[in-house]
Amino acid sequence: MSTKGTYYITTAIAYTSGKPHIGNVSDPVVADCIARFKRMQGYDVYFQTGTDEHGKKNEQKAKAQGMTPKEFVDGTAALVKEQFDLMNLSYDHFIRTTDDYHVKEVQRIFKKFYDQGDIYKGSYEGLYCDECESFLTESQLVDGKCPDCGRPPRPEKEEAYFFKMSNYAQRLIDHINSHPDFIQPVSRRNEMMNNFLLPGLQDLCVSRTSVKWGVPVDFDPKHAVYVWLDALTNYITGLGYHCEGGSDERFLQYWPAALHVIGKDITRFHTIYWPIFLMALGLPLPKQVFGHPWMLMDGGKMSKSAGNVIYADDLVDVFDVDPIRYFILRELPFESDGNITWDAVNERTNSDLANVLGNLVHRTVSMVNKYFEGKVENCMVTGPEDQDLLAAAAATRDLVAEKMDQLRTADALVEIFNLFKRCNKYIDETTPWALAKDMFKYARLSTVLYNLVDCIAMGASLLFPFMPDTSIAILRQLGAVPLPWEELDKNGNYPNKGGFVTKAPVILFERQEQKDLHALLEKKFSQQAPAPKMEERVQLNREMKGVAQIDVEHFAGVDLRVAKIIDCQPIKRAKKLLKLSLDDGSGIVRTVASGIAPWYKPEELTGHHVIIVSNLKPATLCGVESQGMILAADAGEEVKVIFVDNIPIGSKVR
Repeated sequence: MSTKGTYYITTAIAYTSGKPHIGNVSDPVVADCIARFKRMQGYDVYFQTGTDEHGKKNEQKAKAQGMTPKEFVDGTAALVKEQFDLMNLSYDHFIRTTDDYHVKEVQRIFKKFYDQGDIYKGSYEGLYCDECESFLTESQLVDGKCPDCGRPPRPEKEEAYFFKMSNYAQRLIDHINSHPDFIQPVSRRNEMMNNFLLPGLQDLCVSRTSVKWGVPVDFDPKHAVYVWLDALTNYITGLGYHCEGGSDERFLQYWPAALHVIGKDITRFHTIYWPIFLMALGLPLPKQVFGHPWMLMDGGKMSKSAGNVIYADDLVDVFDVDPIRYFILRELPFESDGNITWDAVNERTNSDLANVLGNLVHRTVSMVNKYFEGKVENCMVTGPEDQDLLAAAAATRDLVAEKMDQLRTADALVEIFNLFKRCNKYIDETTPWALAKDMFKYARLSTVLYNLVDCIAMGASLLFPFMPDTSIAILRQLGAVPLPWEELDKNGNYPNKGGFVTKAPVILFERQEQKDLHALLEKKFSQQAPAPKMEERVQLNREMKGVAQIDVEHFAGVDLRVAKIIDCQPIKRAKKLLKLSLDDGSGIVRTVASGIAPWYKPEELTGHHVIIVSNLKPATLCGVESQGMILAADAGEEVKVIFVDNIPIGSKVR
């Protein structure tokens, strides 16, 4: 168990009305970065995201497309998960509000509120925002429009159940006043207090009779639980909370949440309604709610109807995953809105990733190979430039931690890239190419290159929560291995002493001229086949049997190699996973997390040769960075690992 304690982090669950654009994907990327960083620091992290699937909008869209609501949300939930997984999110649980366990617990929570007098039946007549699926008062409107989405509400009248918000309003005000960091940033806290809490809370409508696609109120079936009460409770139902007692161990371990990461437009629901629901349940409140700003497109809020949206898969297709993660985390400020365009992503990729980072790694690895055949030692021949570089490196860890504690991911990235820039300056100051001309200065040259490898490896390790694939790629090129968090402020012991840098440095990021980008985009979108409509996706799911065929080119893209299991250990937090250390002949130990613990003991695997998928994108499983997959056969009730002990390691399987 972690000595630093638990850290439960969530995103707002995505509404399943359609494919999420890059703005919708930004808060899961922010949450993932924070989750990975906390794991790096030694916290026992549990990261949850998912989809919000009930409500009138989905009911109407399903009807318009000739589908049942469940068929519709099954399709859109899959779209959401595809976009999230594409961005290399390390979540531990993906919840859907149509999951049976969630539905049943929402019904029990609703009944508990009713039985204890927090909910009463009445009728609603007033203003309703269809886009946000929320009821509004005249005082909440901004220029006659919804304060969250900016659309005009419409009159609505129906029988409904109401939650007595006034029972807990003063208690919430006192909590916010006594916990100044509860709502971040401060501007969101001031907005909630001045615009909603201090003027006086109206009782909240928590059921609908005009909506059929929702969680039924079991003691009054013509009512469906209002979507926001349904959605907000996912943060505890996903942990196994039971309001009647006997909650799962996971809930007892991780609640209260350390952080809810949400978009600023739903701050009111998460900092007023959600805390009051928790008070009514007798549960502690989350420690912090971060209402991060929007990612705008050309200065305006992204809207499918306006046609100003960019999707994550299109961006990744052009730039790859880590440059998009970098852009989101670098360009989404703490408080004000960010802005994304194709040109802006390209400029950041060229300037920061290709010029600063990629060039630094490439020329460092090249020089180590050119002058020392891939390996350098610290000969302790120092110059005046060394102290400044090493001091900057030693300070970076705590500077990054300080910014991350403040939820300022952009500022944390600036600190990491300041170290990379300082490394580039160090090269200019020490001029290794000039030192190499004098054989009597080779000890100094070795020290300079050692310092470079050391500091770049430190920066690359700190970069892991932001750009996981890039971090691993850099460390592999440097022949370095990640060190524990406690040692990331030390110098002189980071590189893998027994290893070498890679013989042929790999270009991490390619520069792309603006005109070439525009030509590529024109070709991409002119040739891009339209995505299948939702009804077509549903029909495909109904009809598809077995596994889809692939062609030879797709199969050839899978790199299968023979590797030896040199060590095997259980993973404490995962009963089904084993941590395998593999020698694939490359000279670098590869770590793989494999779900074979129910069928194999570690000693039954160590020493055997297996087949691995070596070019699988790394993924973090229960805190372990898994860098591939081993092949095994599903033999019904058991799994059989495919052993190939008579084949040399490194052999390619064709």
